[in-house]
Amino acid sequence: MKKAHTTRTLRSFKRVKKNDSLQMLTCYDFQTASMLDETDLDLILVGDSLGNVVLGYETTVEVTLGDMITFGSAVKRGAKNKFVVVDLPFGTYTHFQQGLEAAVELFQKTKAEAVKLEGCHPHHLELIKRLVENGIPVMGHIGLTPQSVHQMGGYYTHGKDNESAKALMEGALKLQEAGVFSLVLECVEKELAKKITDALEIPTIGIGSGYETDGQVLVINDLLKMGKHQPPKFCTPVSDMFELKKNLISTYLEETRNKSKLEEANDHHH
Repeated sequence: MKKAHTTRTLRSFKRVKKNDSLQMLTCYDFQTASMLDETDLDLILVGDSLGNVVLGYETTVEVTLGDMITFGSAVKRGAKNKFVVVDLPFGTYTHFQQGLEAAVELFQKTKAEAVKLEGCHPHHLELIKRLVENGIPVMGHIGLTPQSVHQMGGYYTHGKDNESAKALMEGALKLQEAGVFSLVLECVEKELAKKITDALEIPTIGIGSGYETDGQVLVINDLLKMGKHQPPKFCTPVSDMFELKKNLISTYLEETRNKSKLEEANDHHH
């Protein structure tokens, strides 16, 4: 079992461990968190993707701060020895003051080690600076930012043309300057993800952005195929838990149904 990370040990991945990649998985419940706590996983993300995989919403937009506190604290109770990052959900940081209050509440009530927020607009940078000054570690997130998927016009790879590549690189550097301890690159063009990783002193964590980042994050429900739907292209499931569970339950139902039939038949004979 690895010792729990701190923001300091996580930053060291950049310098020392070029051959050792940071591994982050999402988690949304106490039991899964207790299991992950017994593995060598580096980081747990309580993602607002719980809107899709746990609550059955179409997007992450409907997830509330209350949801994130409920699930975030459940995960932290299970994963006492892990570095846990919790997402600030949609609409909780549109104003500076509101963002400050939401982040403090989320951080305090979940007992997580850090919060994550999407985007690199000036108001995001200002908020990150203030949170970091007040002792709340922040993980950044650029590229495909699911909370603004409607405004972006769907899910696609970012940074393909020069203009958007330049904007992403600038955003990454500004986020580093604002004080994020790590940066998620979601669906960023592979070459660009490598360039950003090389340009930064903080570790990058990729999802659907190739393997030249300092780490990888996946949704555990995709990795174990816990749902009905095919996981995204960049995730190769290691199992099909959906079918496995369904078959186990079906077998159990069949066996117990037959048992009660047998018992009934036996009772008639006596």
